[in-house]
Amino acid sequence: MNETTGITKFISIGYGNMVATDKIIAIVNPEPAPIKRVIHEAREAGRIVDATHGRKTRAVIFTSAEYILLSSLQPETITQRAEG
Repeated sequence: MNETTGITKFISIGYGNMVATDKIIAIVNPEPAPIKRVIHEAREAGRIVDATHGRKTRAVIFTSAEYILLSSLQPETITQRAEG
């Protein structure tokens, strides 16, 4: 949430899906084995939000609510949207 206006900023993570920027902890590449393990464990625990629409996962977004979002956008693209 923007502290001066009290308005939460949302960014698109692809295909009409949005995430609040103040809830993002990290945006990482899904290829390293430790990240794949975290995704697998979160999927089993029901904490995955798959926003890829069946496409290849290119970014993994960790949130403060302990949910993990999967996006088909590059991490750099999501970061640019968050900064812009």
